[in-house]
Parts: sequence; structure tokens; C-alpha cells
Amino acid sequence: MVFPWRSRRASFVFLTMAAVLTASSIAIAQEKPEEKTAASSAAAASHNVATPTTPDSTTEGSVTVGGQAIAYRAIAGTITVGGSDPQDATLGFDGKPLPDANIHLPEKIEDAPPTARMFYAAYFKKDASAAQRPVTFIYNGGPGSPTMWLHMGTFGPKRIVTPDTQHQEGAPYAIVNNEYSLLDVSDVVFIDAPGTGLSRTFGKNKSEAFYGVDADGHAFERFIRRFLSKYDRWNSPKYLFGESYGTPRSAVLAADLRSVDLNGIILLSQILSFDNSVDGPTANPGVDQAYALALPTFAATAWYHHKLPNQPPALKPFLEEVQKYALGDYMTALLQGSDLTDAQRQAVAEKLHSYTGLPVDYLLRADLRVTGGEFSKELKLDEGITTGRLDSRYQGPDADPMSATSGYDPQSDAITSAWNTAINQYLHNDLKYATQATYLMNGRQGGEFSWNMTHTPPGRGFGGGAAAPGTVETGTNVMPDLAYRMKMNPKMKVMLAGGYYDLATPYFEGIYEMHHLPVPRKLQSNISYHYYEAGHMIYVREDILKQFHADVAAFIKSTESGK
Repeated sequence: MVFPWRSRRASFVFLTMAAVLTASSIAIAQEKPEEKTAASSAAAASHNVATPTTPDSTTEGSVTVGGQAIAYRAIAGTITVGGSDPQDATLGFDGKPLPDANIHLPEKIEDAPPTARMFYAAYFKKDASAAQRPVTFIYNGGPGSPTMWLHMGTFGPKRIVTPDTQHQEGAPYAIVNNEYSLLDVSDVVFIDAPGTGLSRTFGKNKSEAFYGVDADGHAFERFIRRFLSKYDRWNSPKYLFGESYGTPRSAVLAADLRSVDLNGIILLSQILSFDNSVDGPTANPGVDQAYALALPTFAATAWYHHKLPNQPPALKPFLEEVQKYALGDYMTALLQGSDLTDAQRQAVAEKLHSYTGLPVDYLLRADLRVTGGEFSKELKLDEGITTGRLDSRYQGPDADPMSATSGYDPQSDAITSAWNTAINQYLHNDLKYATQATYLMNGRQGGEFSWNMTHTPPGRGFGGGAAAPGTVETGTNVMPDLAYRMKMNPKMKVMLAGGYYDLATPYFEGIYEMHHLPVPRKLQSNISYHYYEAGHMIYVREDILKQFHADVAAFIKSTESGK
């Protein structure tokens, strides 16, 4: 499944021709010379292969950041990874078996071992020492989302401009020099996850090999190792940057990179424990903390839309008050369940009304427990308005007056077309990546993108050893993975960032998770917190993007030398 915080994606179309060609060329590579022509003809006839795999493209450009012109080299291309470590060790960067691997692959693509051709766009500052120059690996989440959002919205050399909280009329859109590019302090690599964007999977059991919490983390780990080797960046300061589902990916990936010490991890709009999601806690009765952790975001949203019975003058002091109530009296009330008296229920409902603007009788009917979708539907129902989920500042007409929850996300609909236009135009016109492939906005089309949420955390087996594959004890929770890497590398720093108006991954949820990491107390000082008056995608607001760039740049500068 594709989780709701990234359900904004469009249709998913596999590039059969390119995928087939790569698999066919791999199979042919190990055949005897006299067999190659016949095998190639058979493969072409069977799969109707007519064009070669798109070659990598290298271009040059310049971006001005802080008044400084930065010349860079851009490479748009792919790196192929295997579906397992032993298989991956037999492959070259192009996905073909290494000459000394002695691999004889089947002729048909459906019988070949699973591989993923992962698309990336890398930007290297010209005339910079690779050994001293940081490199930051950046990816969106979903699962099932390509990285066009961060690529065209945060730290690349170009960015899309859209009106804040408004749905633009349509094309043409403004794509401008990005004066907030991270190239002033780090080389950057934007990566599309397998099955998204221009990344493709193929071979036998490819879904099992790449579409899941652990499988996805392993694929990114193999990609990063291959990238470090291909571009000789092993001795560079290294950073991971993930947004949304990219944050649990970062935790799993950091744990997988056992012999690679990272200088830092940047987590934007975090969720590490899926028990904390306010999207569907009704399916998890008895685990009530998601309601408490979302309450500050409900309060921020009601404050923004002036729906509170008594409007506080400033947001942040108000949120501090709500946070204390959320983990105090509210959580205590939720934990009591049916033991809560009628008088206590009434008192809690009235308090929640003062913080959220929702009617008292509605809160009582909801048993004091409101999901994100229900809140978005109810807050401005009297006006026939639905508020946003990814960014609750956005609003739009109520799609279905009879529904219990919001039927769409106004923020998603407001910006998706602009970002889709931007990535396609930029790839073709600027990066000169001459592909006929469809840039896949969603990993779900084709019916095979079913995400496996089973996760095996490090050190959870009998006697503290590795757990059996497929072992799960709770809802998916990768907090142990991040904690493991922090303990193994106590000099590594973590930067947590998010928006107050994010109902997909509420900001207080991220803070709560960090304060509950199973790490020594002194390692808590390795974590820094940065929150902004924006939503899930904080970079949609230019003034917030400017501050976010400054915060991330400062984080990298303070950690690149292992300080």
C-alpha cells in the first residue's frame, strides 16, 4: 500500500521496454560469442526491444547562493543494484555481471534475479576537493514517491515557485535559480526509490526484493556504496536527508551502513513508529498516543484558521500549553478508557474544544478521539470547507458533505501539477536526460507495488542476536534502528525538522519519538530540533526555505569535520 501522507501521487507506469532491454543485455553478456547474435535476436523478437538503455548525461551549470556563483557538474543517470548482497557483489555499475563473476543468467527477464536500476541526479561543485567536500544523499518517501519534491523544491540548483496556500491557475510555471541550493556547503544527490520516478525494477520476485521496509533500506544501502565507489567519495563527509517515509528509510539505511560512519542525518517530517500515525489509530484500539501527539497540530490549525473560542495572540506559547496538556491530563484520560467518568469525559471534551474549536458534542460522540481525516473534515464544516492534510493552512471545498472524513487533500491538489511539470521540463531541458520514460509519480500502478511493512530491527533475536527474518513484535517501528546507529557512532548528529501545520506526520510526534529513543541519555544532546510555521513540505514557503537552508547549512558545517 501507499501510505496516505504520500497518496498525492499520480499513476504508475512501468517502462517495460527499457527494463526488458537491460535484463536482456545482462543475459547476453555472459554467453559464448557464437551464441550472442542468436540470443540477442531472440530477446529482441520476444520483447520487441527497439532502443538502447538511456545513457547517463553530464551537463554543467552555475547557481548563485548568497550572492556567490557556484559552478557545478550535474550527472543524471542510473546505478543498478541487486536484490541481495551476494547477487549485488557480482554486478557492475551498469547492472551487467562482472567478467570474473562467472554468472550465466536466463534469457527471459522474468526468470532473471531481481535488480533495480535506480535513477539519480548528482551535483558536484567544480574545482572542489572530493575528500573534503561533503556529499548529501536526498530522497522523498511515500512509500512510492519519487524525489521530485525535494529535487525541485529544496536544495537543487533550480526550484519551482508556487503561491503559498493557493492553487495556481496552471502552466506556465516559474522555474528559477535556487538561491537556497545546498551546493554552497555540500554536493547533493537526489535519488528516486525503486519503482518510482525514473527508477525501475525487473527480474524474478522483484516486488519482494525492493518493496518493503527492510528491502527498500537494503537497496538504498547498496546504491550508496556503489555511488561512493563510482565517484571515489568514500572519504567525503556523508549525510542522509529523508522526508516523510524517507525518515524511517534513513533509520533503516543508517543501521544497514554498518561500516560507513555518517557525519549526520537530517529528518524532515518524521515518523519512525507507525503506532503514532493519526491517520488510522481507530484500527489500533488501546494504543491512544497518536491522538495525544496530534493534538498540538490540531490546535495550530485551529489557531491559523481562527476557529478557537478564545484566540491566543501568539502560536508558540499556545502550543507549549497544548503539548503539556496532551501528554498530561489528556493522555491520562485516554489511558483510562471506559473507566473515565461522565464528568471527566465532559471536562476533557470542553478542554479539547478550547484547543481545537471542534464542538463539544462532536468530541463526546468521537469518544475524545479524533483522527486526522476527521479533523480536516470537521474544523470548517459549517463553511463547507475541508482543510489540508499535508499542510493544514490550505483549504478547499468539501468534496462530500455526507462523508465522515475529508475526501482529498487541498494542498496536494494545489501543487502536484506544478512539481510534475517542473521535473519533466528540467530533466529534458537542463539535465539533457534524453529518456522516453514516463516519470512515475506513484509506485502503485501495475498492481505489484504492495509495501511489506514487516521489519526486523537490529539486535532483536534470541540472546540479543539477529532476529529471524519476518519477525515482528509490534507495529512497524524503526526507532531501534536509529538508536542502534547512534550508539555505534556516538559522534553522529541528527537534525529533526518539520512544520507545525503538518497533519500527515504531526510535529509533536517527531519530538516524542526522539525523546523515547533507546539511547544513553547523553546522546540526546546529538539531536537538534527545528520547527517552522509551515506544513509537511516546509519548503513551499520561500521564507521558510530560506531559514531551512541556513539551518541545514549550519548543521553540515558544524559536523563535517567530526566536531
